[in-house]
Amino acid sequence: MAHLAEDLRFRGLIHQMTDPGLEARLDADGLTAYTGFDPTADSLHVGHLLQLCNLRRLQLAGHRPIAVAGGGTGFIGDPGGKSEERTLLTEEALEANLAGIRRQLDRFIDFDAVAGGGDALLVNNADWLRPLSLFEFLRDVGKHFTVNQMVAKDSVKSRLERADQGISYTEFSYMLLQAYDFLHLFDTYGCQLQLGGSDQWGNITAGIDLIRRVRHREAWGLTTPLVLKADGTKFGKTESGTVWLDPDRTSPYQLYQFLYRTEDAVVGTYLRYFTFLDHEEILGLDQATAEHPERREAQRQLAREVCGLIHGVDETTRAEEAAGALFGEHVTGLDEATLLDVFADAPSTPLDRDRLVGGELTLVDLLVETGLDTSKSRARATVEGGGAYLNNRRENELARTLGEGDLVAGRYLVLRRGKKDYHLVRVE
Repeated sequence: MAHLAEDLRFRGLIHQMTDPGLEARLDADGLTAYTGFDPTADSLHVGHLLQLCNLRRLQLAGHRPIAVAGGGTGFIGDPGGKSEERTLLTEEALEANLAGIRRQLDRFIDFDAVAGGGDALLVNNADWLRPLSLFEFLRDVGKHFTVNQMVAKDSVKSRLERADQGISYTEFSYMLLQAYDFLHLFDTYGCQLQLGGSDQWGNITAGIDLIRRVRHREAWGLTTPLVLKADGTKFGKTESGTVWLDPDRTSPYQLYQFLYRTEDAVVGTYLRYFTFLDHEEILGLDQATAEHPERREAQRQLAREVCGLIHGVDETTRAEEAAGALFGEHVTGLDEATLLDVFADAPSTPLDRDRLVGGELTLVDLLVETGLDTSKSRARATVEGGGAYLNNRRENELARTLGEGDLVAGRYLVLRRGKKDYHLVRVE
């Protein structure tokens, strides 16, 4: 297997480094590194995937990863990447969010050190920020930074350029709090490396400067590129909202489909960022995308790998089977939750259960009632032409009637006209 630095280079994961000599340290053992996650919600989302994977790569290479849950900085809010002030969270909301995030971190880094690296740590910066007095903070941290330095940072400058928004003193101080985090981790755990997205460069270098000024020691920073979709918009955002790692917010099927729909132009990048496939396999999938994009081999592997990492093999298998059910007869074997996931975008119509008793409701009737056909004559033509499907099974008989035995999950009928026109009938 490639050395860590070489692997990161191949995957395009090095955007900026504070010192070219860091690559040699990455290929040695025993480096302690951290990245932070502010608990703005009770779940992480796919926008956090890159840093989660990087912590895992570090541990697998023999290093010690630290995940910092920002219980303290979460009260403040990072101005980086934001055009307006964040809403401050209550203490109760932060605690609930931290509990959700802890469970997800455990899927990526091994806190029992059986993954091949050092003992991973999960720490909460509220533990050292809360006891810090204002006078102490101003004396020991604030005096080492000039306002000129801070205003020059991109995360602050972009906000100051907007006269309608500006930046509060609260968020302006975030940079110093994150710098103090790095100093505390350096002193307590020997942490010498901070990881983050490219929008964190100013905060990371502030921490390095603080360590250099007060400890006269060296520390490093490494940033990764921002993850974007093919159209340049933010990865992880869809028309329906954020794609979460919590299965109660975004189901495994929805996550699988989100990844499977990745554009050809960026699927190779995502395979490098979010999977642990070896280089040869990734290059092979690049070639498959170039030669046979219609097969979507790279997208399928991306969805399988990432969904498996987040939700496990069993849930990933269920998601794949559900995806296949969109055109297969095994739609009849889906449970209600999965069925509703699969057909979430399909129009639906309620149907009184009594109408299924006695064999009086025909398929032709239902095609018209659901709007799949505009008249009975058109519906009969659809059936005779082989274009009518009930639960993904082609129906050719004009006299076909519907009964409770046709129901999926005890209360649904899946109608399809042609290849793509679906309609979900909800029996009530």
